[in-house]
Amino acid sequence: MTVERTLRLISGAFVLISLALGYWVSPYWFLFTAFVGLNLFQSGITNWCPAMTILRRLGMRDAVASPGQAGTGPRAA
Repeated sequence: MTVERTLRLISGAFVLISLALGYWVSPYWFLFTAFVGLNLFQSGITNWCPAMTILRRLGMRDAVASPGQAGTGPRAA
């Protein structure tokens, strides 16, 4: 698993769990859903996320671009 895939899994789980808690426990849990969304938004703009820093320090590797991915290799005509 890469840092990026793990981060998406964690974010998705947090959103689903906080939505369930907001529905069944207390509406205040929806604030946590908003926090996750805001963090994803700022991460998209700044390309920095605290969770990614933590995952890298735990030894998780970043994704490596393969030759067929966008932005690498010769352009197909």
